[in-house]
Amino acid sequence: MLTRYAFIGIFFIAAVTFPLLPLVLARFLRPKRPTPIKLSTYECGLEAIGDIWVQFKVQYYIYALAFVIFDIETIFLYPWAVAYNQLGLFALVEMAVFLAILVGGLAYAWRKGALEWV
Repeated sequence: MLTRYAFIGIFFIAAVTFPLLPLVLARFLRPKRPTPIKLSTYECGLEAIGDIWVQFKVQYYIYALAFVIFDIETIFLYPWAVAYNQLGLFALVEMAVFLAILVGGLAYAWRKGALEWV
């Protein structure tokens, strides 16, 4: 029984090692010659003027996230609609549950004012 879990452990070690090994090697093998020019802020080949820290409203990101969520909804709906004749009642109920969850999310975002562009 322990041999079954040994494979999971080996895969876990490999999954951790493969991304971390190149990062650690790059950290030790990279050239380390910082100069004031290399450490200065670079913006499209021009000297940065003024404060380079620009804050955006979080509402823009929430609006974009809502757009992505409903765009992915369309991606899931299209294949289901194409194969609707081959699917049974169970698939219809599953799609109704999926749409109910998304409509609930839309109602929540609308109630919280996440869709207002002011």
